[in-house]
Amino acid sequence: MIHLHFIFRPFLASVFVSFLSVVLIQLPAEAQTGVGAEAPKEAELLFNGKKRSLHKNWTYWEGPRLAAELPIKWEIVPDPVDKGNAVSANDPAGAGGKYGAADIVTKQKFTDFRLHVEFLIKEEGGNSGVYLQNRYEIQILDGDSTDHGMAAVINEKAAPYDVYRGVGKWNAYDIQFRAARFDENGKLSEKPMTTIYFNGEKIHENVSIQQVWGGANSGLDGGRDGGKGITDRPGGIKLQAEGHEVLFRNIWIQRLRLDEPDTDF
Repeated sequence: MIHLHFIFRPFLASVFVSFLSVVLIQLPAEAQTGVGAEAPKEAELLFNGKKRSLHKNWTYWEGPRLAAELPIKWEIVPDPVDKGNAVSANDPAGAGGKYGAADIVTKQKFTDFRLHVEFLIKEEGGNSGVYLQNRYEIQILDGDSTDHGMAAVINEKAAPYDVYRGVGKWNAYDIQFRAARFDENGKLSEKPMTTIYFNGEKIHENVSIQQVWGGANSGLDGGRDGGKGITDRPGGIKLQAEGHEVLFRNIWIQRLRLDEPDTDF
């Protein structure tokens, strides 16, 4: 008598492995986003909670309103939620909301990329921002759900506020960005574009960014043609100091080459 279970057992195992591989391949991007997301092997760690990491990878942005002096005065502080440390954006030179006076920017410059940033706002109304290419701000602002508020592509596209976890909790932006493109004559041919996950939830998909906001004190090209005079210079990742206790940790970036105008992931 043939024992069929000896035949079907390997067959079922093979089917299960095939099914599992399909499931893993089709896992949504959310599985690799959110608080605690680890950097892939190809990524560069921009800040790991240590002072050496801060001073090695970052410097003050030398904009027209710069009032701070090196070394960076952003303080390394204990993580109020988990083990380890974070860095505080509360630089004294940025007191009173004086953006551009003590903002820090990566020494390295980038074109297309995938960026991960985690932040914690310690008090109500806390304000900072993440700048892509030191041009386009993704807002950090407690209590504001408008197109100038939390997780907005600043002044252009508001985000759902309920994704924000609130004061005293860690939040995460996962951002895929494609830089502006220019034709052979140097004329802008394609606007910059971004897709953003906020705490693992997709909030912006293939959003075309129209300009730099905030004037010359905000970032690269802010003072050119009212912010519409975008150039093709690569730029760093910038974090804004506005006199608020906003903490950052686990910042990493992966360089990409996005030939097509599509940033979805």
